[in-house]
Amino acid sequence: MKLLIILLKILAIIVGFVFVIGMCVITLMDRTPYRQMPYYTAWKQEIASLQIDRGDAGDTLKAGWAKVNITPDRPGPMAGYGNRHGKHYESVRDSVYVRAVVVDNGAFRTAIVSADLLIIPPTVNDKLQSALEGTGIAPGHLFIGATHSHNSIGGWGKGISGLFFSGSYDAEVEERLARSIARAVRLAAGELKPVKVAYLEALDSLGIRNRLIGEAGGIDAEVRSLRFTNSEGKTAVLTTYGAHSTLLDSQNMVLSRDWPGLLVDSLERGFADFAMYMAGAVGSMGPNAEGDDDEEELKNEAAGVLRSFSSLKMVEEEGDYPVLQSFMVSLPLREPSPRLSKELVLRPWVFKKAFGDYPAFVRVLRIGRTLMIGLPCDFSGELTGTLDRYAKSRGFNLIVTSFNGGYLGYITDDRHFDLDKYETFTMSWFGPYNGAYFQEVITDLIDKVSSTGS
Repeated sequence: MKLLIILLKILAIIVGFVFVIGMCVITLMDRTPYRQMPYYTAWKQEIASLQIDRGDAGDTLKAGWAKVNITPDRPGPMAGYGNRHGKHYESVRDSVYVRAVVVDNGAFRTAIVSADLLIIPPTVNDKLQSALEGTGIAPGHLFIGATHSHNSIGGWGKGISGLFFSGSYDAEVEERLARSIARAVRLAAGELKPVKVAYLEALDSLGIRNRLIGEAGGIDAEVRSLRFTNSEGKTAVLTTYGAHSTLLDSQNMVLSRDWPGLLVDSLERGFADFAMYMAGAVGSMGPNAEGDDDEEELKNEAAGVLRSFSSLKMVEEEGDYPVLQSFMVSLPLREPSPRLSKELVLRPWVFKKAFGDYPAFVRVLRIGRTLMIGLPCDFSGELTGTLDRYAKSRGFNLIVTSFNGGYLGYITDDRHFDLDKYETFTMSWFGPYNGAYFQEVITDLIDKVSSTGS
C-alpha cells in the first residue's frame, strides 16, 4: 500500500509538471473581434498621426534602372519548400538577380527593388540601413519585394523554422544580399534620365487558380505594370501578378527564378529594354499552366502572362512631373498564436523563439495616380477586388505586393480561417480577422494618401 501511495504521488507530480509546462506553452485562441483589440486602436492612432510629404516638389521626374547578379559561386541551401529541409541546390538552371529602378523628382528620391528570392528576409531588411548609406535613399523610402521563387537562395533564416524553409543560417548570405540590393540601387541612380510613366493593366484569368478552395473561390487575374520611358526612348517595366512561383516542384533541385524569370527574359526581348517582376497578392493563388513537365509548365505560364500584354488597357500619366511619395508605416498586430488545433494555440514566446521577433510594417509608394502598397506576408488575391475598386473610386490605380522585408505568414479571407489547410492553419500565425483588418489598413492608407492632394 505504501508503495502504491508513493507511485501515485510521483504520478501526480509528473502530471502536475506536465500541466504546468503545457500551460506555459499552450493557450486558447483569442477570437475577440479585431476592432475591440488594442492593436486596432493603435493602428487608428498611427494612421491619424501619420504625416506625409505632398511629394510634388521638383521640376523633372527622372528614373534609372540596373540589375545585379546574386547567383552564388558555389551551391548552398535553397529556400522554399519545407520538405527539402534546406538541402543544397545541385545546379543552376538560370541566374538570380536583384533589379532596381530609382525614381527622382529633383527634391525626393525613392527606389523600387525586386529580388529573385522566396521573400525579402527580415534579417536582410535589418542590414539595409547601413548598406544604403550614400545612395540618397533611406530604408523607409525603399519599395521592395520578391519574385517568390521557391528555388532560390537560402541560408538567411534564423531560428528553428529557418532550418526547414531556408536551410542552415549563414550571416554572409544576408550581408551579401544587402550589399547587392544597395549596389543595384547605386547603379540605377547613376543612370537617371527624364521619364514619363504609364500604368498598364491586363487580364490573365487562365494562368491563375484559387489553390485554397478551388473554383468556389475568387482569383486576382489582373496583370498590373508600371512602364518608364526615358528621354532616349529606352523603357523599363515592372510587372506584378498573383500566381505563385511554384512550377518547379520540391524534387527539382536547381537554382532558378521559376516562371517569372522566363517572363522577364521574354519582356526584355521585345516589350522593354529592362524588366522586373514582383509577386502580387499571391496568397491562395496558384499558377495554372499545363505541361508534360516542369519546363513546359514554366514556358506556358510565362507565355500566358506575356500574351496579356497584347490586350493592354493603358493609363498614361498626364505631364512629366507626377507626384512622388514613398514611406513606411508600422503595423500593430495581435500577438502571434500559431495553431495546434481549432482552438488551441502556442503562446507568443514559443513562436518568437522559433521564427524570430521582427517588426511589422507596410511600404507605400505613389507615383502620380499609381499607388503601390507592399505587405509583409502572402496576401490573398481573394482580398484585392474590393480594394482595387475602392482605390479607383479615389482616383488611384492600386498595385498590392507581398514580401516587403517583413514576414507574417498568410493573410487570407476570414471566411476560410478555420479551414484545416496549409495557408489557413499551418501558416496562419496572428489569429482571426486579419483579412478584414488588412483590408481596412489598406483603405485607410488610400484615404491618407488621397488627403495629400494630387
